[in-house]
Amino acid sequence: MALTDDIRKAVTDPKPLYFAAGTADLVVQQAKRVPELIEKVQAEAPERFEAVRSTDPKAVQEKAAARAKEVGEVVQAKVSEVLGSIEPDLKKLGETAQDLALRSVGVAAEYAVKAREKYDEVAERGEQAVKTWRGEAAEEIEELAIAVEGKEAPEPAPTPVATEPEPAEAKAPAKKPAAKKAPARKTAAKKTAPSAE
Repeated sequence: MALTDDIRKAVTDPKPLYFAAGTADLVVQQAKRVPELIEKVQAEAPERFEAVRSTDPKAVQEKAAARAKEVGEVVQAKVSEVLGSIEPDLKKLGETAQDLALRSVGVAAEYAVKAREKYDEVAERGEQAVKTWRGEAAEEIEELAIAVEGKEAPEPAPTPVATEPEPAEAKAPAKKPAAKKAPARKTAAKKTAPSAE
């Protein structure tokens, strides 16, 4: 039963569709920025190409080797520091591992909550985008504006009705006819005496 309910809920829930619409809306919004970025890259490209052409490959190689040596020394120092700080006490290591596991669960839960919030935000954006695409947003804004201004649509004035004196019968409420009762049944035990006429 739970599986059927889950399937029914998944089929009738519009939130995933709104999420997809919100994602599409974000993509369109970002795609509008692409021409600006292309123009910027085209403007900066000649300078960057010239800088690359003018650099000496040997100088670049020397800088890379020096940087790799620095990184190697830093990594070696950090490894020595970590290995030197590890205590041989296994109980302490177990507690540390358990603490790290609990922290990772907490972090995972936090990321799940943040992901759900972002999902809801994008779905809400998608719902607004769908309303805009349908033209419903304009109708809601118009209704809101009317409510804010206090100018509701004028209602048609009631047409005056001529009052004529009504007869007394019309004024009195109509009486319902009484319901007929079923005739009483006579039992065979009762005998009636003949009447003298």
